[in-house]
Amino acid sequence: MFDLTTEALIPLAAAARLVPPGRNGKRCHLSTILRWIMTGAKAPDGTVVRLEGLRIGGRWTTSRQALQRFAERLTRRLDGPAPAGAHTPARRGRAAERAGAELENMGI
Repeated sequence: MFDLTTEALIPLAAAARLVPPGRNGKRCHLSTILRWIMTGAKAPDGTVVRLEGLRIGGRWTTSRQALQRFAERLTRRLDGPAPAGAHTPARRGRAAERAGAELENMGI
């Protein structure tokens, strides 16, 4: 949760305008911001990350800083080691070969 004394609240419509356009130049919709608050978005490591938001007087709000933290938690660090269990093409190939051998042993 963010601190009301240090972060300025912005309405979700303003937060949606801060998000860069996506596919085909479409802007982020207000409902997307609300979904990020309510259910979150999946990070590269599989965890669910939620945008920090507050409901005040029947209206949802967030902050620029909360959007920044949300984006940082969703972005995989490229300068660090690959996440554990990352499936490289070679690893996927070996797994497919093992699965094929198991199916052959089963007679399938």
